[in-house]
Amino acid sequence: MGTFHHDAHELHGITCVVETTGPRTYVGRVDTIDARGVVMLDADLHEEAPGAATKDAWIAKAARVGHWPRHPKIVVAVDDVASVRRLGDVPTA
Repeated sequence: MGTFHHDAHELHGITCVVETTGPRTYVGRVDTIDARGVVMLDADLHEEAPGAATKDAWIAKAARVGHWPRHPKIVVAVDDVASVRRLGDVPTA
């Protein structure tokens, strides 16, 4: 459901998917979204590569079973962000 603070971004505390303009996709808890970009806590990332799971398969698995928080904090630069969506909005079927 998220953490509600009057001075925080509306996605603060929500686990989201951040797709970039490059080969990386992130899943983690949004701390804030500001001029720097998206600040995520307890995040994981997927990088498109031959032999790796597809981005869509990786996101779908994270939506079904959760993600592994390999990175305590990641900042995705504003120029690299293509989209931000709630992981809970990703279909699991």
